[in-house]
Amino acid sequence: MKTRVLGSSNIRVSAIGLGAMGMDHAYGPQADRVEMKQLLEQAVNWECNFFDTAPGYGEANEQLLGETFKDNREEVVIATKFGVTGLELVDNNPKHKVDSKSESIRQQLDESLKRLQTDYIDLYFQHRIDPEVEPEEVARTMNGLIQEGKIRAWGVSEAPIDYIKRAHKICPISAIENQYSMIYRKYEDEIFKFCEQNNIAFIAYSPLGNGFLSGKYSNNQSFSSDDFRSVMGRFNPEVIEKNQSILDEIIQMSEEKGITPAQIVLSWELHQNPFIIPIPGTTKIERLKENLKSNEVTLSSSEMNHINQVLEKLNIDETFF
Repeated sequence: MKTRVLGSSNIRVSAIGLGAMGMDHAYGPQADRVEMKQLLEQAVNWECNFFDTAPGYGEANEQLLGETFKDNREEVVIATKFGVTGLELVDNNPKHKVDSKSESIRQQLDESLKRLQTDYIDLYFQHRIDPEVEPEEVARTMNGLIQEGKIRAWGVSEAPIDYIKRAHKICPISAIENQYSMIYRKYEDEIFKFCEQNNIAFIAYSPLGNGFLSGKYSNNQSFSSDDFRSVMGRFNPEVIEKNQSILDEIIQMSEEKGITPAQIVLSWELHQNPFIIPIPGTTKIERLKENLKSNEVTLSSSEMNHINQVLEKLNIDETFF
């Protein structure tokens, strides 16, 4: 497995990580604990050492990683998050409850440490910004936690660029975690430029477009009511039909190279920029192997140019929710 570095922290991680969210949250019922522990252990056997979780995915998600890695903690790099403390209904729509006050962050961290059965977090993300707390205040708290050895590095998720710049001046950010894929490229200009100029890693969640880019879903696909793709605009039949052209290109190239569409997509991300680290999630061993093997796929300059030219020409619908 090739490796990449989490920005200025110099923490080295596998080029492809594993997002644990779907094991407990958003994609249907909680996955079997024994099976998920085996999957996490197998990921390490296949040289994946980077795992992403959050209290927002359910306390059981951090507990799963804690139980799995308590005896080989030094072999893995764990990213978890603070700032989201629950959900509330606003005009009948669910909305994150956020709290990034210093005392709250410290309490959230202590609770995560307990669930993860560890005394430090490798990478601590602000899951969502708190409009009531200035970025400088959050950054000062992060600096204190780094000095105390409770976290090794910190980052932000889905934060505006001005917020990121202000926070970075106080305590350098090592990673930005945002959604990124062939059908969601809104961060390629300003955020990517900032990452490159400031030695910051970009952690790409939903790199397969919540599975859409795997080519496994048709425009008449149905999802259970506890799977958030059932209400996601990306899986609206009209959006799927509009984006089918990119799938056709991916499938054709994968057939020519004798690999899967998912491997084309993840390899494309790795070739886009050396600071990108995709974290596809899965609950299936065969998908885990497929995803991690993407690290071995080489795309030539001409192949990358072809893919990007096709993407530029297509009228891709970036609808998410």
